[in-house]
Amino acid sequence: MGQCGITSSKTVLVFLNLIFWGAAGILCYVGAYVFITYDDYDHFFEDVYTLFPAVVIIAVGALLFIIGLIGCCATIRESRCGLATFVFILLLVFVTEVVVVVLGYVYRAKVENEVDRSIQKVYKTYNGTDSDAASRAIDYVQRQLHCCGIHNYSDWENTDWFKETKNQSVPLSCCRETAKSCNGSLANPSDLYAEGCEALVVKKLQEILMHVIWAALAFAAIQLLGMLCACIVLCRRSRDPAYELLITGGTYA
Repeated sequence: MGQCGITSSKTVLVFLNLIFWGAAGILCYVGAYVFITYDDYDHFFEDVYTLFPAVVIIAVGALLFIIGLIGCCATIRESRCGLATFVFILLLVFVTEVVVVVLGYVYRAKVENEVDRSIQKVYKTYNGTDSDAASRAIDYVQRQLHCCGIHNYSDWENTDWFKETKNQSVPLSCCRETAKSCNGSLANPSDLYAEGCEALVVKKLQEILMHVIWAALAFAAIQLLGMLCACIVLCRRSRDPAYELLITGGTYA
């Protein structure tokens, strides 16, 4: 019965190690996704420390490749030292992922204030040229998120660009996709996106951080199961004489 329990734990442990390799790839993908998406919205969020959870999760993903290799070798070779090392590293990674979750929630709560402070400055510097990074960022966000202005399209009336152009129109990026003849004129508000960009940018950034949080939580749960199985193999290996004799090739007296 004890031998059967150990074999089952070993099978699950080997399977989990294979999952760790898959998890490593997924975690690295999530971290890279955060970096790429952040690059599209970096003008609206000045706190670069928001990327710290993404950096940590990429590091954890890389470490999981090594953990999976150690776990497989230790399980197949029945190495007590290897399994103990495997459990210890898993514990460290588990603590790191808990830290990622906490940091994710902390930065998620800061997003709204950060965006509110930054977006005002970005809209004020808009000049409508492709050579200006801030202008490109605003046009990109308005097209991607289907929004116009900070709270609505009327916010453009307070910008220097609007006052300088004197044509009573907003950028073409405010035009709805269905409005084929839209020229950005405020005389035709039905052609413009009605929703402001601030709330949508906040929502997008919070969604990005939630991807990090959920990924960390999911793989932390898998690591707990891995530690449990490794501990079962370690404990039963040391307590079951029949299992020790089976491994060493000995016999009962």
